[in-house]
Amino acid sequence: MAKDLKHRKPRVNTGAFIAPVFVFGMLSGLESKGMNVDGYLRQVGVDPKALRTPGDQGVTPMQYVALFYALLNDLKDECLGLFSRPFKPGSFALTAREGLSATDLRRALKRMSAALNLLQDDIFFSLQVNGDEAGLHMQTLDPANATPVFAQETMVRVLWRLAAWLLNAPLPIRHFDFTYPQPEGPEAGYNLIFPAPRRYGQAAFGFWFKTQELDTPVSRDEPALRAFLTDAYTQIISPPRAFGAVAQKVRNRLMRSYPQWPSLEEVAAQLHTTPSTLQRHLSAEHTSLQWLKDDLRRDLAISRLSSSRVSLVQLASELGFSDSPTFQRAFKKWTGQHCGAYRRR
Repeated sequence: MAKDLKHRKPRVNTGAFIAPVFVFGMLSGLESKGMNVDGYLRQVGVDPKALRTPGDQGVTPMQYVALFYALLNDLKDECLGLFSRPFKPGSFALTAREGLSATDLRRALKRMSAALNLLQDDIFFSLQVNGDEAGLHMQTLDPANATPVFAQETMVRVLWRLAAWLLNAPLPIRHFDFTYPQPEGPEAGYNLIFPAPRRYGQAAFGFWFKTQELDTPVSRDEPALRAFLTDAYTQIISPPRAFGAVAQKVRNRLMRSYPQWPSLEEVAAQLHTTPSTLQRHLSAEHTSLQWLKDDLRRDLAISRLSSSRVSLVQLASELGFSDSPTFQRAFKKWTGQHCGAYRRR
């Protein structure tokens, strides 16, 4: 079943769930080696049997990131067994620092490519310029061993988002290239992740943009990079969240109320509707008030632990937990790490 799902396009990501295709993609490196992945799924509260059932809604973003951390902590490989040798923890940070040391996008992509070519033996990374188009070109070195689908998609997405982060500005993409055939089914779910035309069956994979973007200066500094790296995995691994119209309004209300946490009845009153109607609209968007609260609390916890010396007792109170141990258990479930270890990192 997992193999079948990997070649299907996911349903639109509403923000509440990440489709099974992405989950099995993350696990594909282990499955290709004959490893049993069900234990990892149960570890983050996912029923393996349900996930393999056609039509399953998938996992929450928090479960998805927690699954990545569980695999990373066990494998000590940032690419989760997808390549012939592991990307040791710190490889992404090293690549990002190479980009940060450059003056503009052209030099950043060249330096990051050089670092990536030293860190692995499966793909040759290079900056290529073709007239008014430039791109980060990723060529599989051994034609007999195609780069896995999930590895292609992850490398393209991660390096594009890292490049845009270094510029502190959007990096509009002309097209994304992939070497594998076009998957079956509608592509709406991919529009969030790759918001530009996608070309399949290409000789190499990568992303392409206007050549003039190469002169855009790198606008980040070391303190910004340190802050970014505290939660880089969450930002670059999890597909973008697109909340439904009602869910976005509820999230905005929760954010304005922080550190107070209004009840369903209070939020409904603020939105001039009834609790039952609000609950029905949220359910139609595959989410709930509790899920939105937890999602926001996770983001706030990460931000506060990364940028302040607030005590865990005080932070637990701010986030609406009954006590510090309850908050710390929730944080471990969200991120795969203890609060103290996360703050030190």
